[in-house]
Amino acid sequence: MTPEALAELARLRKARDLMDREYARPLDVPTLARSAFMSSAHFSRRFRAAYGESPYGYLMTRRIERAKALLRRGDLSVTEVCVEVGCTSLGSFSARFTELVGLSPSAYRAGDHSAARPVPACVAKASGRPSRGRAGAAAPSRNEEAPQAGGL
Repeated sequence: MTPEALAELARLRKARDLMDREYARPLDVPTLARSAFMSSAHFSRRFRAAYGESPYGYLMTRRIERAKALLRRGDLSVTEVCVEVGCTSLGSFSARFTELVGLSPSAYRAGDHSAARPVPACVAKASGRPSRGRAGAAAPSRNEEAPQAGGL
């Protein structure tokens, strides 16, 4: 990798770190692009190439992760959670939450989350990261036996 490419990747990482840290702030592509010293269009293209999703998609994934944690606590309404994570539209928040998690925010909040309580936060964050490809799908745990090929 060239020194220029490494420097660009470091600037993109700086913008990604800003999204991870300041997800509740009103961040937009021009603000993020400025933090990476790039034009908005170039930043969007390079961010997608580096991380596999648009800057907005990445930011919303971080917001949904935090929303899941707040909803599991159960002491805030869905509207309060929406505002707390930096979303301005309850409808857009709910639609994106449902798209990534596979459940509406209200259904997720009403679910039983007692099994997740003993899991360290870092593990829960990594395993609970919303993803379009796995919305609503749960991977079998290591304690479960995998089905054997060839029947019973």
